[in-house]
Amino acid sequence: MHLIYTRFFTKAMRDMGVVGFDEPMLRLYNQGMVLGEDGEKMSKSRGNVIAPDELVQRYGADIVRTYLMFFARWDLGGPWDSQGIRGAQRLLEDVWALVAEPLPAAQGKATADEVRALRRIVHQTIGKVTDDIEAFGFNTAIAALMALRNEMKAAKETPLAHTEAWDEAVETLLLLLAPFTPHIAEELWHRMGKRQSIHLQPWPEWDEEVAAEETITLVVQVNGRVRDRIEVPAGIDDAEAERLARESESVRRHTEGKEMVKVIVVPGRLVNIVAK
Repeated sequence: MHLIYTRFFTKAMRDMGVVGFDEPMLRLYNQGMVLGEDGEKMSKSRGNVIAPDELVQRYGADIVRTYLMFFARWDLGGPWDSQGIRGAQRLLEDVWALVAEPLPAAQGKATADEVRALRRIVHQTIGKVTDDIEAFGFNTAIAALMALRNEMKAAKETPLAHTEAWDEAVETLLLLLAPFTPHIAEELWHRMGKRQSIHLQPWPEWDEEVAAEETITLVVQVNGRVRDRIEVPAGIDDAEAERLARESESVRRHTEGKEMVKVIVVPGRLVNIVAK
């Protein structure tokens, strides 16, 4: 009924000249339903009701928010999983440790390749999370943040943790988490010495050149069947891709004694060798 009321009041305000449009929304995007752990609609009679207040008291609002957006597609919903919420809990515990706990003593110096690799995943994550939020893909956005968390946990134990790239990664992680975990993100932001609220900061922007992969994986086929996968530089031209595909030991094994009739190159994806 609230949708009827929304349209009714919008059209009334239109007739009054308060607004200049006829409909209250351009698109209606309904959220899915959170079911009980038995896969059924929650109800007292079934005894499968999950009380959110109890969860917030036990885990905190940010963990509950994160799991609600992660466990299923926003528009589909699904059954609650009491064990699954531990994944959201581990994510935020790890983020807290990454930011709040001291860095290990510096040993050695990070290489340029290591710095580029860290910045690449950071900028790829900005792009992924931005696109996913705009498409209501909150579950995949959080999955991308989990992947960034994993990369940063490994990087913290290396000289990378004492570089500007690490500082950029930490700030970016908190900024991307802020819409999902507003309380923890704000607390950690201030622990970093930031005075203004994290929720007043501009959304991070990604650099496509920084985010671009330096290498890609080409699938190599012989007569339509996958025979190898080779790592090649990103932006490789067709002639070089064909040469590297022909030099593959697996390809030579499957084309030995045969005539290579044609080579089809799909840039950045595959090389298909037709042999008779």
